[in-house]
Amino acid sequence: MFYQPKNGHGLPHNPFKAIVSPRPIAWISTLDAKGRANLAPYSFFNAMADNPPIVVFGSTGGKADQPQFKDTMANIRETGEFVVNIVSYAMKDAMNITSGDLPADIDEFEAAGLEKAASQIVQPPRVAAAPAALECKLFKFVDLIAENSAMVIGEVVGIHMDDRNIVNGMFDVTTYQPLARLGYMDYSRVSETFSLQRPKQEQ
Repeated sequence: MFYQPKNGHGLPHNPFKAIVSPRPIAWISTLDAKGRANLAPYSFFNAMADNPPIVVFGSTGGKADQPQFKDTMANIRETGEFVVNIVSYAMKDAMNITSGDLPADIDEFEAAGLEKAASQIVQPPRVAAAPAALECKLFKFVDLIAENSAMVIGEVVGIHMDDRNIVNGMFDVTTYQPLARLGYMDYSRVSETFSLQRPKQEQ
């Protein structure tokens, strides 16, 4: 089949996010201007460059107690800082709790029973039990077409890795099985990997 998004797809559920999958999940922690912590997952997320490391994520929709955007986006606009925490399979239930539409004055760390750990460069705390965390400074905030939709581009200024996930000098994702978002209400996890060597260029 073929469809133009502006005309609809005619299916029971939107297939777009099932097509663009699996997607890594950015479990983003921020602070508002009053120093209150927020933690929320975003699956429109990926790395865009590695020198310097750059990450990007998007948010769609607003929130009743915010004049525009959701808490995460509002906080980043205010402070210019955030932390991307990586979600392990073991933390899926805690991540799901933080996806709820909680009031801005509710600390999702506490709601999900998560311990905070101090960051080294930025002010927002990180998830202590996360296998990895990326401390980020805002590079660019981009408004998107839909109302209350925006994209954040951040420079990674500090990287935390759990030593237990470093095997033979490499960060082994199979040791914690990162959670990935699919379409609909579906998720997946990375439990095995394989390697491919790039073709050699002829001289």
